[in-house]
Amino acid sequence: MAKVSYYTKEGLKKLKDELQHLKTKGRADMAHQIAEARDKGDLSENAEYDAAKDAQGLLELKIAKLEDTVANARIIDESNIDTSKVSILSTVKIKHQKLKKVLTYTLVSEEEANLKEGKISVQSPVGKGLLGKKVGEVAEVHTPAGKTDFEILEITR
Repeated sequence: MAKVSYYTKEGLKKLKDELQHLKTKGRADMAHQIAEARDKGDLSENAEYDAAKDAQGLLELKIAKLEDTVANARIIDESNIDTSKVSILSTVKIKHQKLKKVLTYTLVSEEEANLKEGKISVQSPVGKGLLGKKVGEVAEVHTPAGKTDFEILEITR
């Protein structure tokens, strides 16, 4: 049974665009590389040809995985998100209890996570620790660095 994943409209569009790019330009580029390597002589001793065929296999594997992901993707209806507690697509303002630092994150699917954009995965230790919490509650998060407490200051959509 394939794993259903939830995405924003933008996140799913990005995945579909990448899949389309790999199927068209990616495959065409790979065919060109194989043709060039084949033109260089005896295939039994042609390392460049072997490398190009291996790269083609990896490209096809990536395409298959993306097709599976897109087939099992569901778009989240943002209008139905409950902002009384932390859930996927919630933007959460939290306070690190030890450092007294205020941070803001949006919880997204694993594939959409990007720390530079303030998007963390609901599968990450921090994401898992925040899920289901309400404003004023303290989330105890177990990270590789140890236990960390975050106070939920605000939940928005």
